[in-house]
Amino acid sequence: MKKWMIALLAIALFSCKGKRVDLSGNVPVKVSDFMAAFPLLQLPYTAADTNINKLSTDTIEIGYKAFAQFVPDTALQKIIGRNKEITIIPVGKIEKTKEDYLLATFNSHKKTSLAVFVFDKKNKFLAFKNLLSDNNNDDYAHFVSINKEPTFLINREKLNSDKQLQFTRVGWVYGSGGNFMIVINDGNEDLKKNEVINPIDTLPRKNKLSGDYAQDKKNFISIRDSKKINTYNFFIHFEKKDENCSGELKGELKMKDATHAIYSEGGDPCVIDFNFEGYEIVVKEKGSCGNRRGMNCFFDDTYIKRKETKSSKKK
Repeated sequence: MKKWMIALLAIALFSCKGKRVDLSGNVPVKVSDFMAAFPLLQLPYTAADTNINKLSTDTIEIGYKAFAQFVPDTALQKIIGRNKEITIIPVGKIEKTKEDYLLATFNSHKKTSLAVFVFDKKNKFLAFKNLLSDNNNDDYAHFVSINKEPTFLINREKLNSDKQLQFTRVGWVYGSGGNFMIVINDGNEDLKKNEVINPIDTLPRKNKLSGDYAQDKKNFISIRDSKKINTYNFFIHFEKKDENCSGELKGELKMKDATHAIYSEGGDPCVIDFNFEGYEIVVKEKGSCGNRRGMNCFFDDTYIKRKETKSSKKK
């Protein structure tokens, strides 16, 4: 009798363990079950637009309603538009000290996209980033590679008519400011076709130190107002022609006094000092910012403040 009871109990336990959690969204989903649907991702990791439909070997799916319980609908619409008839496949999870990254594919009849979502350790949604799509109408091969930091390096490349490789690589990391920011911008394509895009250009510039400081169109730093006290947003880009080296960084600088500021984020070895001297800003790299620039150059330079035009003031 005891043997039969033990056998029945073992079968019951096995059945409970083997039963799949309902992730359709038709019933409330526990956040622990949602997170458990994403297997740990082995880094470094690479995915291409040619194999984006085969990134997960599991058959598990997450319904839109279930996903929207943990990710705002406004964020999901930026990935898939208003089409809620879509298949969401969990690809993997990256666990770090302060946050977790969830990768998922979004499949419809027309295209498949890969995106990453950031959550804090209390499973609160923080940010997202589109990484890859198989709906590119160009001659490029598109792929994303992820290292252990993690940095999400979005790549495109092709052979030109002379059988030479043309490429563009843009690296993104999640920053403490709550957004993804560019830390790598590398390529060998025609610079006229790859104008430098200033991601903070439209932010307000009403404070005394705000404005554009530049040497030319390819070497400049933009300072913009911030909602935080004694803090400014900044974006710096440089291209050293003689040394064939470039660098780019977006972040927040904190004022130490009226003319001195610092860029420093917890866990990031990159530290930069900013000294405001009249109409000039002197930039000096103090920490290791190798992920944001080439190996043979640094964030060390002086930029002169540009006079604002009427169009800039209107912005």
